[in-house]
Amino acid sequence: MTAVPEPSRIHIADYDPDWPRQAAAEIAALRAAVPGLFAEIEHIGSTAVPGLAAKPVIDLMAAVHDLAHAPAHRAALAGLGYQPHDNGMTDRLLYVRAEGGVRSHTLHVVTLESWPTRNQRIFRDHLRAHPADAATYAQLKRAIVAAGTGPGEYARAKTALVQELTDRARARLGLPSVPVWEK
Repeated sequence: MTAVPEPSRIHIADYDPDWPRQAAAEIAALRAAVPGLFAEIEHIGSTAVPGLAAKPVIDLMAAVHDLAHAPAHRAALAGLGYQPHDNGMTDRLLYVRAEGGVRSHTLHVVTLESWPTRNQRIFRDHLRAHPADAATYAQLKRAIVAAGTGPGEYARAKTALVQELTDRARARLGLPSVPVWEK
């Protein structure tokens, strides 16, 4: 696995209306590079929520019938700049693309079976449907960064709010609570 260095500082950017276009272009490039591998692929994360401030990283999630099929396409993904990244998650494969040493894209590859109940998709949809919650989330992210929280602690500092909002969204869908961070 190729290590992609974590930035020394987190940067939260105002929403960029070009993010959805960037994600759509990347999805098209991925589908062309590995035809037939992905049963589903979507833009997830904060850059997928209109109006939401975010780290300027395009997060994508793709579903495959079997995770064992993806490694055979490692060279094709590398051709697009994606390198495997191990962050301890056991229920998915993770690929990271960095440009000039700065992470620009993240690709989560999950099973099609788990696709409908993935927290990241449910959380994204909740934030899209509840602008007040999205604003609260943006405010928290900016406060975390303003406090000087480092990259290694950034996700942990958001956990309580992300868990609360995801639990609320999962309950509305009749789904049980599951931890938002797999590690």
